[in-house]
Amino acid sequence: MKYLHTMVRVTDLDASLDFYCNKLGLEELRRIDNDAGRFTLVFLAAPGDSDAQVELTYNWDAETLGGGRNFGHLAYRVDDIYALCQRLMDGGVTINRPPRDGYMAFVRSPDDVSVELLQEGGPKQPQEPWASMPNTGEW
Repeated sequence: MKYLHTMVRVTDLDASLDFYCNKLGLEELRRIDNDAGRFTLVFLAAPGDSDAQVELTYNWDAETLGGGRNFGHLAYRVDDIYALCQRLMDGGVTINRPPRDGYMAFVRSPDDVSVELLQEGGPKQPQEPWASMPNTGEW
């Protein structure tokens, strides 16, 4: 048995690709447009790690998606949690659970899917502004 991917439904494909690719840093591996089924599948992965993929499923007909929190979360190990959180904040992403401990942070996608970020190799030294930043919303 081999892990293939995790599917996440999205309501705005462009906003989701901006979040997952431009801000979070994932890369698009492939895309499938299904005219008969009226949906698009986009497969993403962290650079150099195509074994752990996220499948964004975009249904062309409008739909309302319930709170992404019941999904759980996606988790990524990152090289520099402080640099990534700063890049996300600079891109307009709310850091719901800041990396106060130098190790773990949570953000949310445009469809409210929780994304956990974990520092590679263990915690970094706590530093500002992260050390004193409060939680925002749910994570």
